[in-house]
Order: sequence, then C-alpha cells, then structure tokens
Amino acid sequence: MKHVSILVPKKNAVLSSIVGPYKIFSAVNQFMESRTDRKTPFFDIHLVGIEPNTALYQGAFSIHCDRILDEIDKTDLIIIPACTPHTLEKDLQENYDFVPWIKRQRERNSTEVASFCLGAFLLAETGLVNGKRCTTHWAGMEMFRKLYPKVHLISNKVVTDEDGIYTSGGAYSFLNLLLHLVDKYCGRETAIYISKFFEIEIDRDNQNQFAIFQGQKDHEDETVKKAQQYIEGNVSQKITVEQLAEKYAISRRNFVRRFKKATQNTPSEYIQRVKVEAAKKNLESTQYNVNEVMNKVGYIDQKAFRTVFKKYVGLSPFAYRGKYNRKALEFGENLTAW
Repeated sequence: MKHVSILVPKKNAVLSSIVGPYKIFSAVNQFMESRTDRKTPFFDIHLVGIEPNTALYQGAFSIHCDRILDEIDKTDLIIIPACTPHTLEKDLQENYDFVPWIKRQRERNSTEVASFCLGAFLLAETGLVNGKRCTTHWAGMEMFRKLYPKVHLISNKVVTDEDGIYTSGGAYSFLNLLLHLVDKYCGRETAIYISKFFEIEIDRDNQNQFAIFQGQKDHEDETVKKAQQYIEGNVSQKITVEQLAEKYAISRRNFVRRFKKATQNTPSEYIQRVKVEAAKKNLESTQYNVNEVMNKVGYIDQKAFRTVFKKYVGLSPFAYRGKYNRKALEFGENLTAW
C-alpha cells in the first residue's frame, strides 16, 4: 500500500488540483481491486493540512483534512496542489509550515514529492529541486527563475521526473502528471484505463503551444526596456543585435550581457519570441495563410520560420493554425511542406 498525502494549503489552493488526485487515485484503487485479488487499496489517500479545516475561494468551499501535519509519521508520496498566481507570495508565507515537514519526510523516509503548476514554488522553497529539472505554469516562469536560480527550469515540458521529484506544467496538466505516476506505480494497462475513463490525453509532452509570451519587463534597465519596445513595435522588420547595440550606443558584447541579465533571453531569442507570438495571433484569428503570416513577421525563408516557430510552440505553423483557427482549413492552401 502506498501512502499518499495530498496537501491542503490555506486560502488560495486550486480546488481541482486537490480533488483531481483524490478522484484519480480512488479510481485506480477500484480498477485494481476489480482486476486482481487485492483486498486492500493500492493507494492509501489522505488530505493533509496545517489545520483540520481549510476554506478556499473566500469561503465558497471548505475542505476537511483527515490528517494534520503532526499526525503523519511516514508517507510515500506528497502531492503539492496548484495555487493561484495573484496571491502567490502571501500564500507561500501562510503555508510555510509545509516546507520543513516536506524536507523531513524526504530526508527520513525517501518520500517522493509531486508538485502541480505553481505549487512548484512551494516545492522550490524546500531546496529539494536545486540542481534538478522542474517545470511550472508558463505565466510564473520568469518569477520562478529569479527566485530559484539553482533550479533547472524546463519551460516546454508538461511533466518532469527526476530522483523521485515530479512536477507538472500549467493548470490542468496536473492530470498528465497523475497519469505518469499511475503508469509508473501501477503499470501501463492501468494508466491507459484511467486515461480513457477520465478522457485525459496520455503521454502529452509539450506545453509550449499554450504559452503566451508577454515580454519580460520586470527589471530596472531602462535602455533594455526601450530595446524591447522597439522590437515589439517593429515585428515585420528584420532586426539584428548589431543594429540594436548601435541604436542605443552600447557595445554589442555589453548590450547582449545587459539584455540577457534583464530578460533571461538573449536579444536574438527575444526577437524570435516576439515574432513567433505575433505569428501565433495571426494564425489564430485571421484569414492569412501561413506564407502571408511568415512575411508579416519579417521572415522570408520557410525553413527558418518553421524551425523557429516549432522551437517555441512545439507545433509547425500549419498544425498550429489548423488547431486554433476554425476556418484554417477552408481556404485550401497547398502547404504540405509546412
């Protein structure tokens, strides 16, 4: 029997990421009991809080925890649910009692730990992912990199798995991590059944197609901010690093260094990401074909555009258009090369 502790943070946890693992692990128990001679459930599931009762969403929902931290001597798996971005810093402070408890469980019992979405911030506070791979919601990645520079943040992955530490990307991708854990603990047959029963796409690997690049401007370098604004205002133009450095009267080397320090991207990467985001918006909402969109964002080489687009989105431009634009296939472009 695998003892599972689903943490119930105070105030602003995402309710679905608490109910989700409870329901899925319960369904696994039912499935395995129906297929085997097991007389005990595979997962021993508990809701574990700092306090016995927790109110979420300004009191709209209340969760009764069947255990509090001090009552758990040993657990095999800790689930850290998602939290909301708007009150993240305050929520980390209010729920800090979880941090030493998670560390003790890991050190004494080799407990495995899984975080969902922005729950990765609470996980990172423990130091258990320093030097390890981790993912989180795309909207929190800039802040995460600044707060936890020792963590190897993987922006494109839906799920990471390293040394008994698991993380998932944004929002409902926690379902993919749960499938991953079911596959690992209970086998492929059970994971496929759960995938079909809950209608979750199994083995979904890349979350880039969901990310919205918002530009990293939470810094104090005014020259770099001006360069960012110039890039974003001239999407259709071919812009080089040399041109930007000359425009702002800085040596190329110093400009690249300052830009990377401020934005976590090189100028070239930033230019590419701005152009790709503009292309995505056009592919989603206009009748332009892929060649026309490519030209609108300053590319003339199909192969180069496709390579850059797929690097940041995880899909080809044509596949992205077909997925997110309802009228995408009504115009009959012959774009098999894409």
